Amino acid sequence: MDFEKIREIVEKEPDEAVSEVLEGVRERYGEVPYILNFMKDMPDLLIPKVMYDNSIMREFERLDPKTIELICIGVSSAIRCDHCMKMHIRVAHRLGLTKEEIFDAVLIGGAMSNASVLAEGTRALDLEFNGSKPDCDEECDVCNIAPGNNRNGCKVDNED
Repeated sequence: MDFEKIREIVEKEPDEAVSEVLEGVRERYGEVPYILNFMKDMPDLLIPKVMYDNSIMREFERLDPKTIELICIGVSSAIRCDHCMKMHIRVAHRLGLTKEEIFDAVLIGGAMSNASVLAEGTRALDLEFNGSKPDCDEECDVCNIAPGNNRNGCKVDNED
């Protein structure tokens, strides 16, 4: 959403701005998500939220709408947001994505969620039963993948 469009929306009366913004959402998704419908009487919250979401998810030039919906489905699956997942599945279906493509996104989200649980759980177990974080040296896979960004478990970057 360009600045001129933002200026036009912000300068409108709140009810008119909300109607225009929600109509744009309906055109994009084929429906208005529950959260936005809930916020329709709160223009001071709704308008900035939709503008922010627009600038993140609907104005990409590098990702097409189908890819964005698959990402939304994967993330919704990973964070276990049933409401988000169902809405984004409906949108993906409207965009022509197949059941198999959508399921692949769910599987990826599930795998990431599982990895997150295991990453946290195994480190907590090591800490409790071994009294320290897992041994790690400059040659470990974590350090080689993301040097300087190891927040969990790597003694090289996380001396307590």
